[in-house]
Amino acid sequence: MNSLPIYLGFKYFKSKKGAFASFTSLMAISGLSLGVAALVIVLSVMNGFEKELQTRVLGVVPQLIIRSNERVDNYEDVIEQVVNSENVLSVSPYIETQGLMSAKDRSRGIFITGIKPQLENSMSILPQYLTEGSLNNLSSKKGVVIGAWLSRYLGAGIGDIVNITTTNLRSSILGTYPRTISLEIVGIFELKAELDQSLVLIHHDLALNIINEPIGSTQGIRVKTDNLFKVNSIGFEIINSLNSKNENYFFTSWQQTHGTLFQAIKLEKRLISLMLFLIITVAAFNILSTLVMTVKTKEKEIAILKTMGCSKIQLTFVFLTLGLIIGTLGTFIGLMIGLAVTPNIDSLINLIETITQKSLMDSYFINYFPYEFRGTQLIYISISVLIMSLIFSYFPAARAAKLKPVTILRHE
Repeated sequence: MNSLPIYLGFKYFKSKKGAFASFTSLMAISGLSLGVAALVIVLSVMNGFEKELQTRVLGVVPQLIIRSNERVDNYEDVIEQVVNSENVLSVSPYIETQGLMSAKDRSRGIFITGIKPQLENSMSILPQYLTEGSLNNLSSKKGVVIGAWLSRYLGAGIGDIVNITTTNLRSSILGTYPRTISLEIVGIFELKAELDQSLVLIHHDLALNIINEPIGSTQGIRVKTDNLFKVNSIGFEIINSLNSKNENYFFTSWQQTHGTLFQAIKLEKRLISLMLFLIITVAAFNILSTLVMTVKTKEKEIAILKTMGCSKIQLTFVFLTLGLIIGTLGTFIGLMIGLAVTPNIDSLINLIETITQKSLMDSYFINYFPYEFRGTQLIYISISVLIMSLIFSYFPAARAAKLKPVTILRHE
């Protein structure tokens, strides 16, 4: 009798006409499969978007900036001390200010960043996304690198001259007025992110000239770490070591400047996951209805089994086995569909765009669907669905175990 629950579970799963499964079982499996597939596809795509955003934005935005209330005159000594700190990969001087870039009859607000071109390869991914020109063309007297979006907006390309008006004031006998400089575009990058619209790079020494600071000083020290999510603790360790020499240093990190963006992504992913799990829960109700119908149609067989000595536990396991079979097949098929569809979602989007004659990705920072499968997520989905299958199977199984043979067979 030990193998009886498993045998009967498989028997009730099959169709009376000899088919692989009964119609109700197939419907339950189909609903569960679609729910699992939807969850796998959506979560994998959101993982991909999150990773792309981390790579493209956090690969360019400073992870950590060490600052002082005054300009840093001895920045080479500070860099030497910081670069030897634990968890630090590379360090460079850094200047940032705001301004207005104009060309022809258009203008746009920008963030001006002063960098050392020779150090930028070790500090960010931006050199990899240059479509024209080179960072090496930046010098202490000329040259500016802008984003592709800004280039198109201003109608200016490589070799064209743009005017930059800064917030720094210049005084003369004629009065005080904002400083304006003309620079030649020597490079264009395209991250396909919001930074393409506002980020502008110039040489560190030219930036010092713009903000009226002496050559050899800097505004801050940019630090690249080996762990994006521990930048605050790394920053505290660095300023503690620097402030031991009676210097007044502090730091800002990407978590302060862009942290809310990534928190919003995580919250959105949780909400979408909850919504899709509710869809799976609704699909799991099909298991409940399937087992209720099975118990109702098999009442006579259940009564005969009980009169032959079948225990309540064995009867309960018969229908738990049936529910587990449906849940396992639904989960497996859903995972296979999700793993097969996700890498080909771009082809599906292209087909829809061809049919509708509309571009669906123009409003996003990338024009394709990235994806990333995470094993822990797939395991979590599978275990959760199987647990729900067992929970929804238990109630009709418990009802079957409580049926009284005398009541059922009285009128036979």
